[in-house]
Amino acid sequence: MALTPDDVVTKQFQHVRFKEGFDPDEVDDFLDEIVVEWRKTIAENEELKSKLAAYESGEATPAPAEAPASEAPAATEPVVEEAPAPVASTPTSGQEPAAQSAGIIELAQRLHDEHVAEGRAQRDQLISEAQAQAASIVAEAEQKGREERARLEKERTTLEGRITELRNFERDYRSQLRSYIEGQLRDLDTTATSSGSTPVSAIGL
Repeated sequence: MALTPDDVVTKQFQHVRFKEGFDPDEVDDFLDEIVVEWRKTIAENEELKSKLAAYESGEATPAPAEAPASEAPAATEPVVEEAPAPVASTPTSGQEPAAQSAGIIELAQRLHDEHVAEGRAQRDQLISEAQAQAASIVAEAEQKGREERARLEKERTTLEGRITELRNFERDYRSQLRSYIEGQLRDLDTTATSSGSTPVSAIGL
């Protein structure tokens, strides 16, 4: 009797007396059955896989399943006559490399496009940063230029005011000096007249 998954799920083990758990012998026997059935299943799967691979490669043709012994010779002849049928699988084997090549080319093209797009994005970012930096430098230079011009204008105004003060001082000084000298000359003239001497103005001083 073949073992099914339901048998594993519904299996009931007999409890032993005087201690907890199941009967070890009964559990071991059941596990042995599972191992045997699973090995059979694995062997059948491997055999089917090998037959399928051989059929797809054209090396062999699948044998009729469960054919009676008396019909075996009759079933052999059609298989021999239809042996060229696996040739239809040849285009498939030829198309697989082409499909792989197309996939590789498509992948390479996609990677190339991604790298190009990434490079363009980095280029645009660098250009944008450079433009922003240049604008900042120009603005800073213009600000410094305005500040320097304002400072020079202030200094020029201060110097012009100082020059005006010096000129006024010079004019006042000259005027005062002239008035002083003329006063001294008048005093000399007055003194000379009163003493009978020749006035200083007559000498040509």
